[in-house]
Amino acid sequence: MYTKYNWILMALTVVLSACHKSENVNVSKALVVASHPITSDTLSGSVSGTLLAGRTYYFSSDITINAKDTLLMQAGSKLISMGDGKTTATSPQITCNGTFISLGTADANNYITVPDALRSFANAGKGYWGGIQCGESSGDLILKWTHLEFGGGQAGAAADLNVFSPGDPRNSLSYTNINGNVIIEDCWVFGTQDDGMRILHGHVSIMRNTFEDCGTTGGEALNMKNGVLGDVAYNLVIGAATNAFKISNSGGGPVENKTYLYNNTMLNSGFRQLKSGRGGSIDYEKGASGKIYNNVIVNCRFGMRLTGDADIANISYNNQQFYANDISLTSQFYSADGVGKQQSADIVGAPKANNPLFKLYNVDQFDYSTVKPPLAQSAMPQAIVTDAGYDFGFLTGGPGYQKGTTSFKAMRAVPQGGDYGAATQDPNSDMGAFPTDGSGNKHFTSSLTSK
Repeated sequence: MYTKYNWILMALTVVLSACHKSENVNVSKALVVASHPITSDTLSGSVSGTLLAGRTYYFSSDITINAKDTLLMQAGSKLISMGDGKTTATSPQITCNGTFISLGTADANNYITVPDALRSFANAGKGYWGGIQCGESSGDLILKWTHLEFGGGQAGAAADLNVFSPGDPRNSLSYTNINGNVIIEDCWVFGTQDDGMRILHGHVSIMRNTFEDCGTTGGEALNMKNGVLGDVAYNLVIGAATNAFKISNSGGGPVENKTYLYNNTMLNSGFRQLKSGRGGSIDYEKGASGKIYNNVIVNCRFGMRLTGDADIANISYNNQQFYANDISLTSQFYSADGVGKQQSADIVGAPKANNPLFKLYNVDQFDYSTVKPPLAQSAMPQAIVTDAGYDFGFLTGGPGYQKGTTSFKAMRAVPQGGDYGAATQDPNSDMGAFPTDGSGNKHFTSSLTSK
């Protein structure tokens, strides 16, 4: 019955001609080789082949996808870590030197997580497993309709020393191939110990995902470094420890970070960061460039932060909606230590002005006038750091309704279309991740409430 899933050769070739600083970028060729069904329910050592639809698999030690090999998860498959997060040896990671593909669907999500007994809000940040760690020569990474939960165990001998020092918390996902493609669509990232995802290099399309409760005393939902090119849009970030999105050209390399960040919704972020002056929503720094439009920023510790050492001449931004219920937040809609300024089409105001009028979410359920950061993770109730069945679409007449710009197109730095390509979307005339035409983020539930 599984013969139709024996994959034949597939080649994806895209050449991106980028206008910024006249660079020519060759986007990698991804090869998916004929694979075999994996029938054992326990994985260890080197793995390749196909994790079958409807099956559950387990790993208690590090597993590795070797160079030129592929591990593919069919829709409705689960990969369960049996780690406890207490030591590096008992926080297993997926080391990817080949290609990793998870093709969940809206009706049959995939899971890379922990046993059901541990899938609770109380265990956020425990770092039960070490995440998906992709080497600098890895193949492409394609995740669709996939849950990444409870990642972040301490780095040990198998960790990439270019990414982590021994003992550092890992991320649910790290990617370091500057010529590779990262396609993350309609996924959930929940309860990480540090960054939800860290893309150090590579071409990206990160569309319509939900990041919940990422980071303990620090950590971004999505952290992108030197050599990253691509689009980040229609994502929901709720309750990140530091920033929702950090875009930086740090890390060294031949290609400057150029990220288009648009139509995202971020809420209640930045309050767990221990270091003062850091964290909240959007941070472009250290030579990063790109476009920033149509984002909705609600009750975040800091709003837009563009530092003086970012590539300001090649950053354009406008059409953001800001909301906060306390003056300590409204006074930082544009971070005071940055060089960003209010733009002509921004929506800003005093505390409690310009309520975004979400269909089903009370923006004032947590009174930020009573908050003195940093907060312990336990001080932020589940209702404000997880997507507990909310609807972040706008009611007609909300201030962000039909106030977005469609004056530019997505970069489309990765292959497009089909199971193995991206469905990258252009900006929408509504602000935020849930436009009223229904074309954006499709999530209306927390990662934890999905089974």
